[in-house]
Amino acid sequence: MVLGEGTYGFGSPIGRLLIRTSRAGFGRKAGHDLTLEATRWTGEAVVVTGDPGKSSVTVTVETGSLTVREGTGGLKPLTDADRTEIKHLLKGEGLLHTAQHPVIVFRSTSVTGTPESFEITGDLTIKGRSHPVTVHGGGDGDGLVCGWATVTQSTWGIKPYSAFLGALRLADDVRIEYAVTGLEPLPGPGRSPERS
Repeated sequence: MVLGEGTYGFGSPIGRLLIRTSRAGFGRKAGHDLTLEATRWTGEAVVVTGDPGKSSVTVTVETGSLTVREGTGGLKPLTDADRTEIKHLLKGEGLLHTAQHPVIVFRSTSVTGTPESFEITGDLTIKGRSHPVTVHGGGDGDGLVCGWATVTQSTWGIKPYSAFLGALRLADDVRIEYAVTGLEPLPGPGRSPERS
């Protein structure tokens, strides 16, 4: 499938958006590397085939939808109580403060490359702060588009979780991974996107 000129929608449930954390500090053997998933998120891609630099992408993630999917490593397996505690911590003021900042938004400022291998640079807004991020990605020609970005939490005022007087802590950098299958054409003003 080749995307034609037009506007396309994506997000859950036709896509996955994961956040992968890693451990740091002397006590890292006691903790877990976490995989969180955003279960409610949407995106829109505007494809301009004649001038790809004019293409754009916007993604909105509901912060309250972040759910713990997996915890690897650690001295003990991750329990349901651990998952509940982590979700509560995510909502707190030190991390995402979901009550005051219910969404995370990415808006592209430039798109370069080809459908098979591209970079999207844009502004990522978390907790009311916007900073640039570069998203790497590509498509396989059969409808799968996937990629990744690295986000440094402290840049957005997020204090990485720590315990045992800092001996166990989450690394400041987290990896965002996404995969979308089957972008959905959205009607434009007076026309529909074309697929070829």
